[in-house]
Amino acid sequence: MKFFANGARSLRYGFSALLMAAAMLASTGAFAQQGPANSLPDADKQAIKNYNLNDDVFNRLLAATKEAKAEGIHPQSAPNPAQIHNLDDLTQQAMKADNRIEPLVKKYGFTPREFMLANLALMNAAIASQAKTDPEAAKYVDQNKVNQANVAFYESHQAQLNALMSPPQGQ
Repeated sequence: MKFFANGARSLRYGFSALLMAAAMLASTGAFAQQGPANSLPDADKQAIKNYNLNDDVFNRLLAATKEAKAEGIHPQSAPNPAQIHNLDDLTQQAMKADNRIEPLVKKYGFTPREFMLANLALMNAAIASQAKTDPEAAKYVDQNKVNQANVAFYESHQAQLNALMSPPQGQ
Protein backbone atom coordinates (compact mmCIF):
# COMPACT_ATOMS: atom_id res chain seq x y z
CA MET A 1 0.00 0.00 0.00
CA LYS A 2 1.37 3.34 -1.03
CA PHE A 3 0.61 5.08 2.24
CA PHE A 4 2.63 2.59 4.27
CA ALA A 5 5.66 3.22 2.08
CA ASN A 6 5.26 6.98 2.46
CA GLY A 7 4.35 6.88 6.14
CA ALA A 8 7.27 4.68 7.00
CA ARG A 9 9.70 6.57 4.75
CA SER A 10 11.43 8.09 7.75
CA LEU A 11 11.77 4.68 9.39
CA ARG A 12 13.03 2.51 6.56
CA TYR A 13 16.81 2.80 6.84
CA GLY A 14 17.65 2.27 10.49
CA PHE A 15 17.44 -0.31 13.20
CA SER A 16 13.78 0.42 13.70
CA ALA A 17 13.25 -0.66 10.11
CA LEU A 18 14.37 -4.10 11.11
CA LEU A 19 11.21 -4.39 13.12
CA MET A 20 8.93 -2.20 11.06
CA ALA A 21 8.03 -4.97 8.67
CA ALA A 22 6.94 -6.87 11.73
CA ALA A 23 4.96 -3.85 12.85
CA MET A 24 2.91 -4.15 9.71
CA LEU A 25 1.90 -7.61 10.89
CA ALA A 26 1.17 -6.56 14.43
CA SER A 27 -1.27 -3.73 14.06
CA THR A 28 -2.80 -2.59 17.32
CA GLY A 29 -6.26 -2.71 15.89
CA ALA A 30 -6.13 0.92 14.85
CA PHE A 31 -5.95 -0.26 11.28
CA ALA A 32 -8.40 -2.30 9.27
CA GLN A 33 -8.63 -5.86 10.49
CA GLN A 34 -7.08 -7.71 7.62
CA GLY A 35 -4.51 -10.43 7.21
CA PRO A 36 -2.33 -11.63 10.07
CA ALA A 37 -2.81 -8.45 12.12
CA ASN A 38 -6.09 -9.69 13.47
CA SER A 39 -4.43 -12.85 14.78
CA LEU A 40 -2.76 -11.03 17.66
CA PRO A 41 -4.62 -11.47 20.92
CA ASP A 42 -6.57 -8.43 22.10
CA ALA A 43 -4.28 -8.14 25.13
CA ASP A 44 -1.26 -7.70 22.83
CA LYS A 45 -3.07 -5.14 20.69
CA GLN A 46 -4.00 -3.24 23.83
CA ALA A 47 -0.43 -3.40 25.16
CA ILE A 48 0.85 -1.83 21.94
CA LYS A 49 -1.80 0.87 21.98
CA ASN A 50 -1.18 1.64 25.66
CA TYR A 51 2.60 1.82 25.33
CA ASN A 52 3.51 5.46 25.88
CA LEU A 53 6.45 6.95 24.03
CA ASN A 54 8.57 9.42 25.96
CA ASP A 55 11.93 11.15 25.60
CA ASP A 56 13.84 8.44 27.49
CA VAL A 57 12.49 5.64 25.29
CA PHE A 58 12.91 7.74 22.15
CA ASN A 59 16.52 8.64 22.94
CA ARG A 60 17.38 5.00 23.64
CA LEU A 61 15.70 3.95 20.37
CA LEU A 62 17.74 6.58 18.52
CA ALA A 63 20.98 5.45 20.16
CA ALA A 64 20.28 1.80 19.35
CA THR A 65 19.40 2.75 15.77
CA LYS A 66 22.61 4.72 15.30
CA GLU A 67 24.70 1.90 16.66
CA ALA A 68 22.88 -0.68 14.53
CA LYS A 69 23.55 1.40 11.42
CA ALA A 70 27.23 1.61 12.38
CA GLU A 71 27.33 -2.16 12.96
CA GLY A 72 25.72 -2.86 9.58
CA ILE A 73 22.51 -4.35 10.92
CA HIS A 74 20.11 -4.04 8.01
CA PRO A 75 16.33 -4.30 7.70
CA GLN A 76 15.12 -7.86 7.46
CA SER A 77 12.14 -9.24 5.64
CA ALA A 78 8.86 -9.61 7.49
CA PRO A 79 8.48 -12.75 9.57
CA ASN A 80 6.30 -15.60 8.39
CA PRO A 81 2.76 -14.61 9.46
CA ALA A 82 1.86 -18.27 10.01
CA GLN A 83 4.42 -18.32 12.84
CA ILE A 84 3.11 -15.20 14.56
CA HIS A 85 0.36 -15.89 17.08
CA ASN A 86 1.18 -13.22 19.64
CA LEU A 87 3.56 -10.41 20.48
CA ASP A 88 6.06 -12.81 22.03
CA ASP A 89 6.27 -14.77 18.76
CA LEU A 90 6.79 -11.54 16.87
CA THR A 91 9.50 -10.43 19.29
CA GLN A 92 11.26 -13.77 19.10
CA GLN A 93 11.25 -13.72 15.28
CA ALA A 94 12.67 -10.20 15.23
CA MET A 95 15.43 -11.01 17.71
CA LYS A 96 16.43 -14.15 15.75
CA ALA A 97 16.80 -12.17 12.51
CA ASP A 98 20.38 -11.22 13.44
CA ASN A 99 22.27 -12.48 16.50
CA ARG A 100 23.54 -8.95 17.20
CA ILE A 101 20.07 -7.52 17.81
CA GLU A 102 19.21 -8.85 21.26
CA PRO A 103 22.50 -7.79 22.92
CA LEU A 104 22.15 -4.35 21.35
CA VAL A 105 18.56 -4.01 22.56
CA LYS A 106 19.61 -4.97 26.08
CA LYS A 107 22.59 -2.59 25.98
CA TYR A 108 20.11 0.28 25.69
CA GLY A 109 18.00 -0.91 28.60
CA PHE A 110 15.18 -2.60 26.73
CA THR A 111 13.85 -6.07 27.11
CA PRO A 112 13.24 -7.55 23.68
CA ARG A 113 9.47 -7.27 24.25
CA GLU A 114 9.66 -3.63 25.34
CA PHE A 115 11.83 -2.83 22.35
CA MET A 116 9.19 -4.36 20.09
CA LEU A 117 6.42 -2.46 21.88
CA ALA A 118 8.29 0.84 21.52
CA ASN A 119 8.91 0.26 17.81
CA LEU A 120 5.32 -0.78 17.17
CA ALA A 121 4.02 2.24 19.07
CA LEU A 122 6.28 4.52 17.03
CA MET A 123 5.27 2.94 13.73
CA ASN A 124 1.59 3.09 14.57
CA ALA A 125 1.97 6.75 15.52
CA ALA A 126 3.73 7.43 12.20
CA ILE A 127 0.96 5.79 10.21
CA ALA A 128 -1.79 7.49 12.23
CA SER A 129 -0.04 10.83 11.77
CA GLN A 130 0.13 10.38 8.02
CA ALA A 131 -3.53 9.35 7.96
CA LYS A 132 -4.46 12.84 9.18
CA THR A 133 -3.44 14.32 5.83
CA ASP A 134 -3.51 11.35 3.46
CA PRO A 135 -7.01 10.26 2.41
CA GLU A 136 -5.71 6.88 1.23
CA ALA A 137 -4.10 6.14 4.60
CA ALA A 138 -7.14 7.45 6.46
CA LYS A 139 -9.25 4.66 4.93
CA TYR A 140 -7.24 2.13 6.97
CA VAL A 141 -6.94 3.92 10.30
CA ASP A 142 -9.55 3.94 13.02
CA GLN A 143 -8.58 7.08 14.93
CA ASN A 144 -10.65 5.88 17.91
CA LYS A 145 -8.10 3.11 18.41
CA VAL A 146 -5.02 5.30 18.10
CA ASN A 147 -2.88 6.46 21.02
CA GLN A 148 -3.14 10.19 20.31
CA ALA A 149 -0.40 11.02 22.81
CA ASN A 150 2.01 8.87 20.78
CA VAL A 151 0.92 10.57 17.57
CA ALA A 152 1.65 13.97 19.12
CA PHE A 153 4.99 12.68 20.39
CA TYR A 154 5.89 11.30 16.96
CA GLU A 155 4.96 14.57 15.26
CA SER A 156 7.07 16.58 17.69
CA HIS A 157 10.08 14.34 17.01
CA GLN A 158 9.59 13.76 13.29
CA ALA A 159 12.53 15.92 12.21
CA GLN A 160 14.91 13.89 14.38
CA LEU A 161 13.59 10.64 12.91
CA ASN A 162 13.85 11.93 9.37
CA ALA A 163 17.47 12.98 9.92
CA LEU A 164 18.40 9.67 11.49
CA MET A 165 16.65 7.49 8.96
CA SER A 166 17.78 9.19 5.79
CA PRO A 167 20.36 7.30 3.81
CA PRO A 168 23.94 8.49 4.12
CA GLN A 169 25.06 11.06 1.57
CA GLY A 170 26.00 9.55 -1.75
CA GLN A 171 23.56 6.63 -1.61
